[in-house]
Amino acid sequence: MTMSKIRVGLVGAGQWARFGHIPVLQQLPQYELAAVATTRRATADAAAAEFNVPSAYDNFSELVQQSDVDLVVVNTRAPEHFVVAQAAIDAGKHVYCEWPLTTNTIDSTTLLDAASQAGIRHAVGLQRRMAASSRYLRELLEEGYVGQVRSLHLHVSEPTFYRQRADVLAFTAPGENFSSVLSIYGGHFLDMLFWISGWPNEIVAVTTSQFDEVTLTGTNEVIPSSAPDQLLISGTYTSGAVLSVHVEGGKRNGFGVRLEITGTDGDLRLTYGEAFSNTRDGRIEGTQGERQPMVELAIPERLQWAPQLKMGGSVRELGNLYAALAADMAAGTSNAPTFADALPMHQFLDLVEESSKTGRRAIWNSKLDSSINAT
Repeated sequence: MTMSKIRVGLVGAGQWARFGHIPVLQQLPQYELAAVATTRRATADAAAAEFNVPSAYDNFSELVQQSDVDLVVVNTRAPEHFVVAQAAIDAGKHVYCEWPLTTNTIDSTTLLDAASQAGIRHAVGLQRRMAASSRYLRELLEEGYVGQVRSLHLHVSEPTFYRQRADVLAFTAPGENFSSVLSIYGGHFLDMLFWISGWPNEIVAVTTSQFDEVTLTGTNEVIPSSAPDQLLISGTYTSGAVLSVHVEGGKRNGFGVRLEITGTDGDLRLTYGEAFSNTRDGRIEGTQGERQPMVELAIPERLQWAPQLKMGGSVRELGNLYAALAADMAAGTSNAPTFADALPMHQFLDLVEESSKTGRRAIWNSKLDSSINAT
């Protein structure tokens, strides 16, 4: 890539596009929005007019063929990710695809192979690892802040995936759509955790659905739900460290994210007030020694890929991902998460489902090394 701006074709103009992707792309100098596509001409034209986008399409197939589009951003619902991303790859475009990459591991493998063969740049929206708090936590572990890691506990909870949901979330109820709290929030925060700590080598998992039916609040329509809304994981690392994870949807109060890391010489804690927010960044607390109070640790601004963005929370993390991707495209580096990072998470979640169905301990054969597993 030259130093000219990366021209973006955005497929999908829903809520996450409006308060996430579009504001970020408009503020980052490396990008310009060249085109937008939705499934209806009226919504495409409205989005183009609202955000001053030059071209609008009611068919993604037409957008991906345009010569003034360098990067196709796939921001549709998960069941449509595969066909849109594949069309972009076939057209020789670079691709950013939201997480989950597809609804299953086979299709995700196909996309990774196709992107690799095409020689295009590809990225996946696992932006939690791009947060400055995630990067700092990883630095602290690598520097030995807690000594040898003994245990990691992650609790993720959010209020949206309850028995009553907005009509636009109807697609999250069928399990085959891979759009549950397990696949979305679990995938995002497990990726963050394992990027920080490395992968466990053995796990036992439980998934369950406590809501067999979901009521859509706009129409009061009741639809069946087969998607899991609770996830429990217990595991071990080759170093001897132990892992516990709880991801739960539909929590009424006190929801958020809490990651506790216990070591031989100290402790660290990462918290988010909400699992998905456009205002709140991650907060790190830590202490060393014995029976000491936890104190907040200042997160270095140098760890922000896009320090000029006046945003917070999930949107700032997205901005960091886009900034890293632009740097990768300019310099040939590999800092932004790619389809190759998405595939192991798909495989890991398959292992979670297998362990839950069989009740057996599952072995994870990841080739990824980590500071924890190396100790």
